[in-house]
Amino acid sequence: MVKNTETNLSAIARDLKKAPSDAVVIGVGQGTAGPFLLENPLTAKSVEALTDSLKVLGITGAPDQAVRLPGLPETGSGILVLAGIGKVDPGGRVSGEALRRAAGSAVRQLAGLSSVTLAFPTATVADVAAIAEGAALGAYSFTEFRSSKDGLKDPVADVAIFTDLAGDKDLQPALERARLLGKAVNATRSLVNQPPSHLYPESFADAAKELSKGLPVKVTVWDEKRLEKEGFGGIMGVGKGSARQPRLVKVEYSPAKATRKIALVGKGITFDTGGISIKPALGMGDMKSDMAGAAVVLNTVLAIAGLGLPVKATAWLCIAENMPSGAASRPADVLTMFGGKTVEVLNTDAEGRLVMADGIVAASQEYPDAIIDVATLTGAQLIALGNRTAGIMGADSVTGPLKAAADRAGELVWPMPLPEELRPSLDSQVADIANIGERHGGMMTAAVFLREFVGKDKGGQTIPWAHIDIAGPSFNNGAPYGYTPKQGTGCTVRTLVAYVEDLLA
Repeated sequence: MVKNTETNLSAIARDLKKAPSDAVVIGVGQGTAGPFLLENPLTAKSVEALTDSLKVLGITGAPDQAVRLPGLPETGSGILVLAGIGKVDPGGRVSGEALRRAAGSAVRQLAGLSSVTLAFPTATVADVAAIAEGAALGAYSFTEFRSSKDGLKDPVADVAIFTDLAGDKDLQPALERARLLGKAVNATRSLVNQPPSHLYPESFADAAKELSKGLPVKVTVWDEKRLEKEGFGGIMGVGKGSARQPRLVKVEYSPAKATRKIALVGKGITFDTGGISIKPALGMGDMKSDMAGAAVVLNTVLAIAGLGLPVKATAWLCIAENMPSGAASRPADVLTMFGGKTVEVLNTDAEGRLVMADGIVAASQEYPDAIIDVATLTGAQLIALGNRTAGIMGADSVTGPLKAAADRAGELVWPMPLPEELRPSLDSQVADIANIGERHGGMMTAAVFLREFVGKDKGGQTIPWAHIDIAGPSFNNGAPYGYTPKQGTGCTVRTLVAYVEDLLA
């Protein structure tokens, strides 16, 4: 069902003419004295001529600028591309994220070409890995619902990275990691981009099985009958208003030599009308992306399995379609969640926290070392942090390492507090807790609600937990930038994989 896009990644350290491609890309930095060429494999004569022409050609070195010129005989390619890196001190080191974005931007803008060589400066294997990752993320397209491919360009199929480190023993594992991360992020994007006519609870569960094929993972699916029988009142309460009944999907990777155990819980609302508390029509089409959290945790576990990391990782996909009907939950209904806690539903558009609560309780019962939930949970996240920065909340022992992992991965997250004064606003007159509370700081109030469902470990202590709200950064309504396309972005997969790697390190 999900048609993924992948690019072949390789490294070369020889005469460019002996490994020809359709285009060679070199970097241009923005210095205090103007644009300048970064380290590259061109001859001194070519570098001098290009340098003298930068301003005449309107080349500034700004991020996302990619100017095509006729190729040079020494490159063996028909096209030379000058790609902006952004602000760099001449002779200074280019950050991994600047390389990642420049590579992704160039590969994205060179769609339609078959092969590209990226010749950016690479002082370390980490630099090569960042370039490869950017390229894998930039080589993405979503065209499966087009009746004709007229005017559409296929993503670049082959990317070679020019580097003196091509023979380093650590390089191939780094390229393989970049390939697997690109595959996982692009699969997440494609799931988010699916129309709700095609992605609904049952088909999402089928897609999880399909994407898991060939990997050492076990997939278990709860249908509506089993959910009802076992008391998953949050998932059933949200999903019962739809003709397409809800699902819970558990994806387990359990290597024999696992040294750690983590649980990832994802919000999978395949379409969110708001239910009886119906949303305004304007922008409702974007609500096909309300399952991004579930897509993230699914593909994170699949990436961990592909990398063979020695950690037991379990993804819980809490999937429902939130529709208004005669069977839908009403404001003032009381739901009994998995585990027995009761919730008064004051707003049926605060549905994500209801399905997530069931998933968090289920995850807690397996006593993981940490629980991380990922959800497009609140509009308040966009108000607080904008379109590109996710909010992370929870135990310091999890949020601190998550922030460090996000910084390493090049993703934007920001830690937010969980003020204790928010909890009383969730008090209910008729149930254990209400599903909405204080309006101001709504992102944090939603997290306070979720915290109520985090279980205890075998020693009686609360399991370390963090919540990541990706309402803004999971879906890009603006122009593409860097390695990020329009619509589904696949954000947070790379952060979670880096978090697991850091745990093991």
